[in-house]
Amino acid sequence: MTIAVPASVAGRRDGERRPLIPARGLPAGIRAWLGPLLILAATAAAYVNSFLGLFQFDDFNVIVNNPAVHAWPERLSDLRGIRPLLKLTYILNWTAGPAEFGFHVFNLAVHMANALLVFALGCRLGGRFLETGAARRAALTGALLFALHPVHTEAVTYISGRSSSLMTFFYLASLLAYVRGREHSSRLWLYGISPLLFLCAVMTKEVALTLPAALVLWELCTERPGGLTREALRSQRVHWIALLAAAVAVAANPYYRDLIIFAPTLENFLTQVHGVSYLLGRWVPIDGLSIDPDLPLQSAWTVMLAARAAGLLTLLGAGIWALGRRPWLGFGILWLFLQLLPTNTLVVRWDVANERQLYLAGVGLFMAAGIELERLKAWMPRGLVTGAVIAVCAILAVATFLRNHDYGSHIRLWEDAARKAPRKARVHVNLGYAYHVAGERDKARASYRRALELKPEDELARDNLMLLQMEEPPQSGGAGAENAGR
Repeated sequence: MTIAVPASVAGRRDGERRPLIPARGLPAGIRAWLGPLLILAATAAAYVNSFLGLFQFDDFNVIVNNPAVHAWPERLSDLRGIRPLLKLTYILNWTAGPAEFGFHVFNLAVHMANALLVFALGCRLGGRFLETGAARRAALTGALLFALHPVHTEAVTYISGRSSSLMTFFYLASLLAYVRGREHSSRLWLYGISPLLFLCAVMTKEVALTLPAALVLWELCTERPGGLTREALRSQRVHWIALLAAAVAVAANPYYRDLIIFAPTLENFLTQVHGVSYLLGRWVPIDGLSIDPDLPLQSAWTVMLAARAAGLLTLLGAGIWALGRRPWLGFGILWLFLQLLPTNTLVVRWDVANERQLYLAGVGLFMAAGIELERLKAWMPRGLVTGAVIAVCAILAVATFLRNHDYGSHIRLWEDAARKAPRKARVHVNLGYAYHVAGERDKARASYRRALELKPEDELARDNLMLLQMEEPPQSGGAGAENAGR
C-alpha cells in the first residue's frame, strides 16, 4: 500500500485536483520520502530503549504462561477463543525466540507502520482543505504527534498492548485502501482489499467493528458539496455486509458471550463517564501515565461527574457543529467518540479504562491538529509555529523515552503505579510480587500488608504473604485476564 502521496493526489480546496508544483532543491521523488523518513527516524529515537522492556502485567497470562501461543497449532480450529490473528502473531514471536526483544521489534514495527498510515491519511484529509505542500506539512505534524506521544507507550512498549496497535494497523490500512479505491474507482481496493483488511482488524480486536461507521464519517468530512452520496454508500456495501457477518460470528462465539456483558445501569453509565474523562486527560499531563489506574465504580451523581458529563456532551456537540464549518476538526472529534463508543457505553469492562484505548481514538484528532497548526501560519509567523511544533515533538519524544524506561523493570513500573494509585490493592499486590521475586522481602511484606489493609478479602495478597513467611516463591501477581473489554 502506498504511503507517500503520489503526484496524482493533489491538494483540493474546491473539490478539483491540482497538480503538484515542483519545488526548488531536491528532486520531487526524494522530497516525497523526506516526511516518511523523518517519521521513522523520530519514532526510532523515541522508542530505542523499548527493546529493554520486560514482560509485564497481562503479558504473563496472555503470553508467558499461555501454552496456546507457544507452538503452531496442528489445525486452524485449534485457535479457539478470541482474537485469533493476534494470537498468531504471539505464536510467531514465541516460536522465533521467546525473549522479549523479538516482541518489541514486532510492536515497534507496527507502530512505525501506523505512523506512516496516519501520514498518508492526513495527506488526503488535508488535501481537501489545503494546498498540496501545506497538506503534506500538516500530515507530517499529525503523524509525528501520533508517533511520539507517550500515551501510546502502553500500546507499543507494553507487549500485550499489541492488541490495540495491530488492530489499528489493519483498521487504518482498510480505510486507506477504501480512500484509494474511491480516488481511482477501483473495485479491487473497494470490494476486495479494504474489506479483507477490515476482517483482519476484527480478528485482532473486536472494537474494529466501528470501521464502516468510520467510512461514513470520512465521506461526510471530505466530500463537498453534497456530503454522503449514493455512490459512496454503494462503495461501502461490502464493509457493511462484512460487519454483519463479523457481528454474527462474535455473537455465536461462546468465548465472547462469557466476556461481553451488557449492563444498561446508572452505575455503569456513570463509571464510563468517569473513565472516558480520565482518558481524555491523559493527553495533557504526559507524566501522569499508569499501567493500572485507580478508577473505582461510580454509583451516584456528583458535581464532578455532572461537570464531566456536561464537558463530554459539549465536546460532542462541538464535533457535530464543526462538520459544516471546519470539517477536519469535526472529523477528529467525532472519530474520537466513535472509537471510544464500543467499550465505554453499555459494555461492562473489567478495568474501567486503560491508555491503549486512546491509540486509535486519537488518530483523527492528531490529523486535525496538524491541519489547524498549518492554517495558523496564515495568522502567525511561520517560523514561530514551526518552532513550536518542533519543541512539542521533542518534549513528547523525551517523555516517551522516559516512560519506556519504566517498562524495563517490574519494580520501577509498579512503584510508579503505586505512587499514582496508592489506594488500589491490586497495584500493591503486584508491587509486592515484584519485590518478592527480587528478594526484597521487607518491601514485599509491606506491600502485601498494604494491599490487605485496602482489601482484606484479597486472597492473592494473603497467600503470597504466607509464602513469604515460608520463603517460598510467590504466586503470580494480580494480572488481569485476556478479555474483550481490555
